[in-house]
Amino acid sequence: MKIHIPKEEHMGPGHLACAGCGSPLGLRLALKALGEETVIVIPASCMSIIVGPFPYSAIGVPIVHVAFETAACSASGIRASLDMQGDRKTTVVAWAGDGGTFDIGIQALSGAAERNDDFIYICSDNEAYMNTGIQRSSATPYLAWTTTTPVGNPKERPKKDMMAIMADHGIPYAAAACVAYPEDFIGKLKKAKGIKGTRFIHLLTPCPAGWRIASNESIKVARLAVETKVFPLYEIEGGEVHTITYQPKGTPVEAYLSQQGRFRHLTKEEVATIQENVDRRWDRLVKRCEGRAN
Repeated sequence: MKIHIPKEEHMGPGHLACAGCGSPLGLRLALKALGEETVIVIPASCMSIIVGPFPYSAIGVPIVHVAFETAACSASGIRASLDMQGDRKTTVVAWAGDGGTFDIGIQALSGAAERNDDFIYICSDNEAYMNTGIQRSSATPYLAWTTTTPVGNPKERPKKDMMAIMADHGIPYAAAACVAYPEDFIGKLKKAKGIKGTRFIHLLTPCPAGWRIASNESIKVARLAVETKVFPLYEIEGGEVHTITYQPKGTPVEAYLSQQGRFRHLTKEEVATIQENVDRRWDRLVKRCEGRAN
């Protein structure tokens, strides 16, 4: 089914993002999908700076800025308040970074998911704490450089699987999306909007500064993340039904890694190990889609 990208704009050009940042593109697309009857909850993150200071926000919908760890519980409270007022039309969206989701905010998110509170949670994943200086998060990939995992001591642990964690809460809908595939992202948001309960969107949003890429290469590199199977696009319904929404080409992972300065230190053996890890995770996802994985 072909997805129509709405022409309406709810995000202006006067935001404060770095050149090439994937996050404002993601929010722009999200607002196109969800429309003006939306409230955005933003914890401490790049986006809390990008949207600009009140009353000059680049966003044309209400914004609530909250503490780093409180995106999900704040969204829960706003949803409850709207329900008390009889407002069932407004969509509540928590927009948080990977640090505020995978790490600092996971407690509130887990609680909201356990209660199945009715809002959409979008994790804008640029794979590190970019707003405060490119420190590693649990979303940072294996062997990636950050300022706290320097070349001599890169990250030694794999990226946390937040999609699996959220699916295990039994929420009605979780989906992985990427700003380089806007139709797929918008389609998933439109689907999520029609579902009641906690909905989780894991959105890959490149950071040129942290990934060490040119500002005009963000979409190219994001697309490579998908085509190499590093970041598959799929959805999980009811915590169990897995569906791949885009079939990648299976480009060798080296094509993705070689574009980024944060992986420039890797040896051929390390690249081969990453390829093996990617292939293993992909095979596991395929089996889950076929209903054969534990």
